[in-house]
Amino acid sequence: MTKPPIAAIILAAGSGTRMKSDLHKVLHPIAGRPMLLHLVDTVAGLSPERTVVVVGARIEQVEAAVAPHGVVSAHQAEQLGTGHAVMQAEAALTDFDGDVLILYGDVPLVTGETMHRMVDRLHAPDAPSVVVLGFRPADPAAYGRVIVDGDGRIVRIVEYKDASPEERAVTLCNSGLMAVRSADLFALLARLGSENAAGEFYLTDIVELAAEHAGGSAVIETGAAEVAGVNSRGELAGMEAEWQRVRRARAMAEGATLIAPETVWFAYDTVLGRDVTVEPNVVFGPGVSVADGVNIRAFSHIEGATIATGAEIGPYARLRPGTVVGEKAKIGNFVETKKVVLGKGAKANHLTYLGDAEVGAGANIGAGTITCNYDGFFKYGTRIGAGAFIGSNSALVAPVSIGDGAIVAAGAVVTKDVEADALALVRPEQVAKPGWAKRFRAMMTARKEAK
Repeated sequence: MTKPPIAAIILAAGSGTRMKSDLHKVLHPIAGRPMLLHLVDTVAGLSPERTVVVVGARIEQVEAAVAPHGVVSAHQAEQLGTGHAVMQAEAALTDFDGDVLILYGDVPLVTGETMHRMVDRLHAPDAPSVVVLGFRPADPAAYGRVIVDGDGRIVRIVEYKDASPEERAVTLCNSGLMAVRSADLFALLARLGSENAAGEFYLTDIVELAAEHAGGSAVIETGAAEVAGVNSRGELAGMEAEWQRVRRARAMAEGATLIAPETVWFAYDTVLGRDVTVEPNVVFGPGVSVADGVNIRAFSHIEGATIATGAEIGPYARLRPGTVVGEKAKIGNFVETKKVVLGKGAKANHLTYLGDAEVGAGANIGAGTITCNYDGFFKYGTRIGAGAFIGSNSALVAPVSIGDGAIVAAGAVVTKDVEADALALVRPEQVAKPGWAKRFRAMMTARKEAK
């Protein structure tokens, strides 16, 4: 049978005051990506017919973030509870007929597999109208409780502040995430009331309404870490730590060696090949792809870079966006690169800045070399040919080209192109003046004593 289409409603209207930030809570990053976009990306894996984000506070920030991803927004002008928030998506789903996932922008780690399980449960033989995602935390604290009958169907979901002592003793808690048949969703929401301690329209009340007016409700369970939410900077840090823990384990399971896993930090899109070794205190920013057999040494920071097979990076290297490191090439200690293509076997071993440059295969960049690529207004390119040798402490003033096999002598300031296989000497001839230093010291000593 053909499965019904899927739509997702992501609730992101809260102001997030506990974050104490001018940035909307759901736009704070996990692994270099706004947490809301983690969720949007996971939902996209289900090929939804529509995705709607319900926004309120800082609406312009959230809309700007989701618009490039084909997500539409619905505005909740007044915060009257989660049920009220979902009501705001009705216009965007007017003619939709399928299954609706209800998610939260500050609960970004729920997996596509769990979303599929929620939808699949809607189509089990007992055909519930509502599926609730539950979990059993180590400390249930003030979570709402999911109360089930002897057949495992949900009787009700009760908020902690409205729960009896017996209900508070239940360990099955409500994550807030649901899957609901679209044919039932807004009809059930229309029946909601706000007769509770907070005076709000609780989304969870549709569970009892479904038992009376639709096909009832069921619960499936997942781990507490998957449905953890973020309401403060401390919780944000905790979620980052959990995401990194899972990602490190995956990297090692896929064939990478992490010498000190707890000190390596990945971005959401980091790609590591097999037999990659990552030494301690390495940070990957977004946009990094590392091929097989690469060695990344300690205290390196890599962002927006592509590293080919067998290359060596660091220690203490900084690779910035646009860096492409060729096969068996080397970027050594205290070397910084930006928008650089380093050819096969090329080397920049230490104390160098390379920006807006092409470095040919087998070229050697001496210590202290810099490409002077910026004049305060515009950027210019440098080309260093295959097999060229750049002596230590050289400055290549772009735009400039060093030919294949050319040698630039140490200490040179190169402002003109150097032809292939030539030697470029750009410094005065060394002159020694016998006795000059001794006479200078005597003169200055006498002058000082005269004072």
